[in-house]
Amino acid sequence: MSSDSDIEKHRQKGSDTTPIYAHELTADDAALAACGYKQEFKREFTVWTSFAVSFSVLGLLPSVAVTLVYGMGYAGTAGMVWGWLLAMVGIQAVATSMAELSSAMPTSGGLYYCAAVLAPPNWAPLASFLTGWSNWIGQVTAAPSVNYGNAAMILAAASVSNPNYIPQTWHVFLVTVLLMIVHGGISSLPTRHVARFNGASTLVNISFLIIVIILIPSATTNRDPRFNSSSDVWGTISNGTEWPNGIAILMSFVSIIWTMSGYDAPFHLAEECSNAQIATPRAIVMTAATGGLLGWILMLVIAYTVVDIPSTLDSQYGQPFVSYLQQVVNQRTVLTVTGMSIVCAFFMGQGCMVAASRLTFAYARDGCFPGLSGWLAKINERTLTPVNAVWFNTFIGSLLLLLMFVNEIAIGAIFSVGAIAAYFAFTVPIAIRVFFVGNRFRPGPWSLGIWSRPIGIVACAYVLLMIPILCLPTVKGADLNASTMNWTVVVWAGPLFLAFIWFEVSAHKWFKGPVVNLEHQIYDIQPAYTRDGDRSSAGNQDSSLDKNPKTDVKTSVQAA
Repeated sequence: MSSDSDIEKHRQKGSDTTPIYAHELTADDAALAACGYKQEFKREFTVWTSFAVSFSVLGLLPSVAVTLVYGMGYAGTAGMVWGWLLAMVGIQAVATSMAELSSAMPTSGGLYYCAAVLAPPNWAPLASFLTGWSNWIGQVTAAPSVNYGNAAMILAAASVSNPNYIPQTWHVFLVTVLLMIVHGGISSLPTRHVARFNGASTLVNISFLIIVIILIPSATTNRDPRFNSSSDVWGTISNGTEWPNGIAILMSFVSIIWTMSGYDAPFHLAEECSNAQIATPRAIVMTAATGGLLGWILMLVIAYTVVDIPSTLDSQYGQPFVSYLQQVVNQRTVLTVTGMSIVCAFFMGQGCMVAASRLTFAYARDGCFPGLSGWLAKINERTLTPVNAVWFNTFIGSLLLLLMFVNEIAIGAIFSVGAIAAYFAFTVPIAIRVFFVGNRFRPGPWSLGIWSRPIGIVACAYVLLMIPILCLPTVKGADLNASTMNWTVVVWAGPLFLAFIWFEVSAHKWFKGPVVNLEHQIYDIQPAYTRDGDRSSAGNQDSSLDKNPKTDVKTSVQAA
């Protein structure tokens, strides 16, 4: 039988802070209240505009342009086309598993909140702490990495137009910071303007992508042959690493994984989306499926038309995609395609800024930024958006851009760091749900049903394989030194390790994770194990709590 003290422990964990409303709750308000939060944003996003933000964050055209050096450079055309197909199997598994979680817990905290809810009670703070910081690292590096790539394309286009102009590092830095500031301004606008902006951006992204897919093969200046043979495209591995071909193909996944790491954006916008328990998972799945298909088609176009891979990678413009275009189309078309890529990259950077700011707000709301949480969690009274969080991320992102003054490998680490940090955060709550919660998981209205656990296992296995692969340098042995080292493991694992030390030394005293309402207590049927190996008292609760999961959800109409 459940004791009063057991229930009180759950209430102390957060359910006593369930918001009390002075009006009748909508279904969205009730779902958010069940997560332990009150409605603060206007719900002006729909499934389409949520998809619009996440598809803009993918930015397929500029993402492929920016990361072509990895996809083509590590394994050539075979790595590009086969790599994309193979990588998408794991990516779709991660996306659908995440979508199921978003339906059950539609809050801006996203994966960080899910980790706290699904983990055994005494492990929940650590699980959510590490998930949150890894996700934040991935999000805060997204906008600067996108804008860095966009700045390189802008200056490469200038170099194509004026061959006497040679872009300098400080030129790239200033243009990138300017883009960061502009995106900060747009992301600070009221939600309705941001939603409309991103709705338009998706139309532009899809339209420009389709135009480029048609334009390049139809306007190619290649002759004899006009297109590469299928045997070369699908069967020739141009290994640009010192590892075996199989490892080289896996290393080329960094291009695909980084490109396809923005589909969690609808999760962070769930509190601004109407019918969030259905619209949010649909937007996630739509983004992953659409992005996967169109991205692969673009890869095929490039693979069938590229003339000289070494000269493409050794670009005089500092941008391999522009060098590739110079090989296959005339200068006017080069500038046209580059211009469309720049526009799409601008929209992409803005989508990254929006998603990152909402995530920062959600973490600050739960006290994750000591000394800054109150300021970062403040909603601007005029715009009703987290303006402080926007400009905080803008500042941090601009500081990261100073890495470009070290060398290209250092600044390039923000791409693989963003990919690893994001997918680590994606997978932690999925792994907890699959291996620890099992059939006790309470799905929302959008569910994978009997396929939930098998798909979750595939997702976890995929990410477990890819994390060490993405940390490998391209060279080994005597060729490996400070300038050729892959610094991803340092830039990502270093801060995450420091976060772990911080938690063990200090943060565990004050960080208890997000508010976890009794509605979402998973471990109320079977005993859970604490970090010390003892059975948690939560495991001894009466199953009646599971039969009536709304026991402590105060969603009735009460006076303020």
